[in-house]
Amino acid sequence: MLLVYTHKITPRLTYAFRHISLRVLNVPVSFTTTVEEFIAHDSMKISYTKQPLSSELFIRSHELLFEQGLSDLDIHVQDWGHTKCFFSTSDKSSMPFDIFAATFYLLSRYEEYLPHVKDEYGRFLATESLAFNEGFLHQPVVDIWAYKFKAILQEQFPDFEFPIKKYNIQPVIDVPVAYYFKEKGLLRTFGGAVNDLFRLKLKQFYRRFQSLAGFKRDPYDTFKWIITKQKQNPNKFIVFFLIGEYSTYDKNININKKRFVSLIKYVADYCKVGLKVSFLALDDKEMLKKEKRTLESTTNHPLEASRHSFSKLNLPESYRNLIELEIKQDFTMGYINHMGFRAGTCTPFHFYDLDYEVQTPLQINPFHCVDYALLKRHSLLDKKEDLLRIIREVKNVNGTFVPIFHNYSFSDMDRWKGFRELFRMVLESEHED
Repeated sequence: MLLVYTHKITPRLTYAFRHISLRVLNVPVSFTTTVEEFIAHDSMKISYTKQPLSSELFIRSHELLFEQGLSDLDIHVQDWGHTKCFFSTSDKSSMPFDIFAATFYLLSRYEEYLPHVKDEYGRFLATESLAFNEGFLHQPVVDIWAYKFKAILQEQFPDFEFPIKKYNIQPVIDVPVAYYFKEKGLLRTFGGAVNDLFRLKLKQFYRRFQSLAGFKRDPYDTFKWIITKQKQNPNKFIVFFLIGEYSTYDKNININKKRFVSLIKYVADYCKVGLKVSFLALDDKEMLKKEKRTLESTTNHPLEASRHSFSKLNLPESYRNLIELEIKQDFTMGYINHMGFRAGTCTPFHFYDLDYEVQTPLQINPFHCVDYALLKRHSLLDKKEDLLRIIREVKNVNGTFVPIFHNYSFSDMDRWKGFRELFRMVLESEHED
């Protein structure tokens, strides 16, 4: 166990220390404000305050973990080996920066509460983030810092045996539209066919006819392939189904369609099933509650995980709604158009509500790569290199890699050619050195 001496124990302080020590390094941590208790402790210990007590392992504290609410922070990012850091400390400190204050800043998404430019969907942009602008979005800096902190502890306490942690994966399949042609209703089907002919999309019109006539599988119906992959892999995939009402933003199949209900039940027999919260339900708690109940009655299981349509987050309201409905996990924390680490970590963490200054029970599972981001690269080789690069970053810190693929990215149609191979690469990465 790691004992931390500090002049004041705050919710922010315990939150940041527990992520570094407990979640990343698997080492329990406790806190004290009593000097005598700190001196008597015969295992790992550090002091986290303004001045060292003696010659102990000491990290000079930044004010952030002792404040409440938001303040205008002056952040200067500096190089630290092959990575970056901020909130620099004094020469007496064992680390050149306050690892815990910097961790809290990134995990709490402090910058997303501050004024910023949003995109057309109201999302926080990667280009607005400190990580993007300072060139460390591609690194899980919090986990890198944690392992550097571990090295310092090992040097000071060579007899302490650290638990071993391994790299793992959590594949996510997003299903905003289960079928491309089927189950769309007479009006949508007829309108789509006319549109194909009007725009001279004869190949698509032919595909539509073959799918509707039952001669070929619907191109978005890749679920048999997904289940086959699930049977071959010990890690449970999480499949998020959009079941909300048809709208400008969401155009999935009606949940009252028997084929769609059967599909969800079929997938739930093999994978975990989560709720893809519809765009309109993001701001409507009653609609969200209805979607949750509908999915639970379909799968006959309590809903544990959610993911927001268009990966949109309104902090802190979005997460408060999930907490109120007792949804335990969320998979929305990430960027659509950029691969990387939005919260600076590849270790699941709990949402900290900055308004109420409290750690909540909601577990945030940040995703690091979505198939759309890979579309930016033209060749399959470039896509593979990008994917391997981010897998390597997560492997280096024994983290959890969370990629997001869509059911239609396995269709092998047009721009999605080769994505089945990319998904196989992810699954195989856990068994490679």
